Amino acid sequence: MSLLALGINHKTAPVSVRERVAFSQENLNQALQDLASRPDVTEAAILSTCNRTELYCDLAVADDKIIVDWVQQFHALRTEELRPYIYSHPDQLAVRHMLRVASGLDSMVLGEPQILGQMKQAFSAASEAGTIGKLLGRLFQHTFSVAKQVRTDTQIGASPVSVAFAAVNLAKQIFSDLNSHTALLIGAGETIELAARHLYENGIGRMIIANRTLERAQLLANEFHGFAVALTEMPHHLAEADIVISSTASPLPILGKGAVESAIKARKHKPMLMVDIAVPRDIEPEVDELEDVYLYTVDNMQEIIDEGLRSRQEAAKQAEEIIDTQVTHFMGWLRSLNAVATIRSVREHAERLAQLELEKTRQLLANGGNVEAALQQLARNLTNKLMHNPSARLKQAGFDGRMDIVDAARELFDLKDLDL
Repeated sequence: MSLLALGINHKTAPVSVRERVAFSQENLNQALQDLASRPDVTEAAILSTCNRTELYCDLAVADDKIIVDWVQQFHALRTEELRPYIYSHPDQLAVRHMLRVASGLDSMVLGEPQILGQMKQAFSAASEAGTIGKLLGRLFQHTFSVAKQVRTDTQIGASPVSVAFAAVNLAKQIFSDLNSHTALLIGAGETIELAARHLYENGIGRMIIANRTLERAQLLANEFHGFAVALTEMPHHLAEADIVISSTASPLPILGKGAVESAIKARKHKPMLMVDIAVPRDIEPEVDELEDVYLYTVDNMQEIIDEGLRSRQEAAKQAEEIIDTQVTHFMGWLRSLNAVATIRSVREHAERLAQLELEKTRQLLANGGNVEAALQQLARNLTNKLMHNPSARLKQAGFDGRMDIVDAARELFDLKDLDL
C-alpha cells in the first residue's frame, strides 16, 4: 500500500487553473468511482473547494503518475496545463498534509474552520461512492480527531483575522451576550454578509439589514432570519440598534453626527457600537465625539486584525507540534499493519497445535486415563510443540552469533529483566 495526497491550491495555481480542475457535486460520485476503478488505485477520496482540489488515494504502487494521468483525462487537460501546478505528497507527508489542511494551517485565512467541514463532506461523498476502505477510513477519522484537538488545545481560530470577524468580536467584548441585542447592518456586500453570518452564529437577538436595493437586503435577511429595510428607512431604525456595522459604496457619509445623537437620546444613552468599514467612510468622524458611542473605523479594525494574525501564527506553532506527534502515531498504526499477517499465522499455528493436543487428551480420558496426569501431559506436550521451532532457531542464532535474533526474542517474550 502507498498513501498519496495530490492536488493544487491557491498557493500553486491561479483561479483560471483551479476552476478547470474542480469537481462539482453532480460529477463527484462518477469521478470517485471512475478513479477507484483504475488499476492500482485501492481507495480514493476527492476534496474540491474554491481554493483547492486534492485527491487522497491508497495505491498498490508508489507512482503519482497514475493519478495525474487520470485527472488530465477526466478534465481533458494537457500535461503542460496541469503538471506545473501540482504538489504530490507520499505516505508520511500525505498524512501530515491532510492533518494541516483539516486544521486550517494550509488555508488562505490561517486557522479558518470551514475546511474541516468540507473535508468531512469529502469523506461522506467517498463513503457513499464506496471508494473508502480501511486505510483512508482510519486516516480521515484520525484527521478529524486531530483537527478537533488543534481547535481545543490552541487559539488557532479564536483571534479575528477578517474585518467582519473583528467587528463581531468587538460586539461580544462590549455586550457579552448578543442574544438580547439588535444589530443594524448597512449594505449587502460580501463583508456585510460575513458579518451577518458571524452575528447569526453567535446568537444575535435581532438583525436589521438596510440596503439601497431592498431585494438584496431581503435575500440576506431571509438567510439569517433578519428584517430588511430600504436605505432611506434606515435612520428610523437607528435607535433600535446596539450594534451598527456599515459597509457601502457611497461616496459621502450616510450617517451624520446629528442622526446618531438623536438615536442616542432615544435610546436613553444606552451604549452603541458603530463599526465603519467603508472607504470612503459611511459615518461622519464627528460621531466619535459623542458619549455612549464606540466608533471604530477600518484602520482600527486593521490593528485588531494584525494582532489577531500574530496570535494565530503563534497558535499555529503549537498546532504544528500536535500534528508532528499525531503523524507519528498514525504512521505507527500503519506500520503495525505489516505485522498483522504474521500475528494471524502465529495464532492459527498455536490453535492448530492446541486442538491436536486437546483431541489426544479427550481420547486419553475416554479410555479411562487419570485426569490430573492427562492435564499435565496436555500442558507439557503443548509447551514442547509451541517452543520446539523457536528454541531450535534461537540455538542456531546463538551458534551463528546472531545476537540480534536472541535480543529480539527476549524483547518479544518480555525477558529483558531476567538473568541470562
